[in-house]
This record gives sequence, structure tokens and C-alpha cells, in this order.
Amino acid sequence: MKTKITAVIGASPNENRYSYRAVQMLKSRGHEVLPLGNRKGEIGNQEIVTDWPKLVENLDTVTLYVGPQHQPPLYDYIFELKPKRIIFNPGTENNELVELAREKGIETEYACTLVMLSIGNY
Repeated sequence: MKTKITAVIGASPNENRYSYRAVQMLKSRGHEVLPLGNRKGEIGNQEIVTDWPKLVENLDTVTLYVGPQHQPPLYDYIFELKPKRIIFNPGTENNELVELAREKGIETEYACTLVMLSIGNY
């Protein structure tokens, strides 16, 4: 059985960022992670992917760490990935993207990935 992958959009090499912590926590809980960001760097021993792939097999979740003002150029990319769900972390809430995702049958949640992992309902 192949592992389900989580794409972290907005991954940052800055260890004070929540996206950095999310990548680390997802990995520590046994999830396969694809950290997608604009700046090169590493999170732990995993390179941040700055040349975003067009196809990711077995992608389960996109978790967003990009503010709503920067999301519209990402809509097509997110939908091309065909995730089963999109998690909108605090500060990334976007009703327009939620509506578009739901029209495509993608589950959406306004939630915090770190909290979800901490309480065991990721």
C-alpha cells in the first residue's frame, strides 16, 4: 500500500514559522510530506521543493500556509493536484477557494494542522 502524501503549500525554512513546524510534525507522525515553497532551504533533512511538480501520485491533503491574497494564482495548481481535502490553517481562510474546491468534490476544513495532529484527528 502506498502512503498518502500531504503537500504543505507555503513551506518555509524559517523554524519559527508554523509551516516549518507542520512539516516536522507530519513527518514525526509518519506522514509523507511534500514541502512546497518559494525559497530554497530545508526543514529537518528534507529539501523544500521550489520547482513544484505538476503531478503528485497519492496526494491526500493540501495544507495551506499562504494568505488568501496570494492564493488565486495557486487555484489551478491545487486543482491539478487533485487532493482529497484542503486544510485552511489560521490566516489562510478563503471562502472563494472553499466554494471552488467543493464544486470539484474536494473536502475543505478551516482548521490548524498542528492542532489536528496533536489531538489525533488528522
